[in-house]
Amino acid sequence: MAIEVINRQRLSRIDSQRIADLAAAILRATGRPLAELTIGFVSDRAIRKMNKQFRGYDRATDVLSFPSTNSSETLADIPFNEFLGDIVISAETASRQAHEAGHSVEREIDELVIHGVLHLCGYDHESDHGEMNRLELRLRRKLLG
Repeated sequence: MAIEVINRQRLSRIDSQRIADLAAAILRATGRPLAELTIGFVSDRAIRKMNKQFRGYDRATDVLSFPSTNSSETLADIPFNEFLGDIVISAETASRQAHEAGHSVEREIDELVIHGVLHLCGYDHESDHGEMNRLELRLRRKLLG
């Protein structure tokens, strides 16, 4: 299993091994223990550019997920050791959201990693009638305490 963590920002300290271990735990919990993915940490400026380019929203966001599947594939068609895709997290937005929520930046980043990995595993909170949200809450309790 290969989980690559790339830090392209300077605002927050990123513990790459801790993030990779969390992603691996999420993949195990979702039945995809051999899947691979990349998690990148960027600035608001960088994620805003990606959000505009790929989603048409000219604003920074907290997390973007880029599944490697094309529209003709479903997640069930992909071998369990396949590369699932990329997650991009804005450390700046995570820091602001952590402050607003009253918890640590580390906790906020962990929650965004869970959210992003679930998207790469095929979950979609906009169309699954709460399935992703319920699983995300269970994983938060189990993995983050």
